Amino acid sequence: MKTFGAHPESQHHGHSLAEDLPRMEAQLLERRRALLWLSSSALLASCGGGGGSDSSGASALTAAAVSAAASSGTTAASTSTTSSTSTSTTTSSSSSACPALPAETSGPYPADGTNTASGSTSDVLTASGIVRSDIRSSFISSSTVAQGVALTITLTLQNTNASCAGLAGYAIYLWHCDRSGNYSLYTASAESYLRGVQVTDSAGQMSFTTIFPACYSGRWPHMHFEVFTSLSAATTGKNSVLTSQLAMPSDVCNAIYPNVTGYSASVANLAAVSLSTDNVFGDNTAAQIAAMTPTMSGSASAGYTARAVIGLAV
Repeated sequence: MKTFGAHPESQHHGHSLAEDLPRMEAQLLERRRALLWLSSSALLASCGGGGGSDSSGASALTAAAVSAAASSGTTAASTSTTSSTSTSTTTSSSSSACPALPAETSGPYPADGTNTASGSTSDVLTASGIVRSDIRSSFISSSTVAQGVALTITLTLQNTNASCAGLAGYAIYLWHCDRSGNYSLYTASAESYLRGVQVTDSAGQMSFTTIFPACYSGRWPHMHFEVFTSLSAATTGKNSVLTSQLAMPSDVCNAIYPNVTGYSASVANLAAVSLSTDNVFGDNTAAQIAAMTPTMSGSASAGYTARAVIGLAV
């Protein structure tokens, strides 16, 4: 029941209950008539009658409302579809810009605590001095410097699930053979060169100064690496989130091997292998090989600089 007195309509009243009662009864009667008229109009409209102009106006309003709602729904659906397509395109573009590198074997010479050398487990990741950018010298019981064509390689670690954003604070362990095709701590057991760990900066980058690796029998020239979520996690290869390899560009191999002292054995070894027949790179797609091959500039006499992007799905 509606309450009178507080509403502004109740300001026009008499000075006694006797005066107010007739006025209140008249107002109630007027409201009943209005409600009865509205009920009749609604009934007529539902039956198709009701005075032409009023029903046609209501029909026009209803049609306009339906049309507007349909238009609104179509626009919303169109906007949603466009947004979804745009997001999908962006994700696809980001993935192709930094494709996730495939996992590959660490090979027989990782020295990361996952295998043995000379009857004992070799884990260089726990050795003092392994965190370094110049990996040309030995640092365990020897100071021998590996000879060969100088190479500075910058690695950029990117998240393939976040528009190729750089991954900061990750550790990467890089190792490879010397110019004779030997690996330190194994076939060059007295040496510990050509192995090192670096931590990515805010842009996801790090650099190593090393030498260009040889081509030994049965394998395409390559470098190994393992990625860890942090330096503290880099204590064994079992903790890596990605183990893979980088393929050396053929044009640089052909510029170095026949022309630089110490690489002569690599000439025949390279001639006997190809990327497609290599037992690691041979089953990868052309896009994966392209991502796994660093871009290089320089010369055999002056040395080379190289860059490679390591895509990681985080």
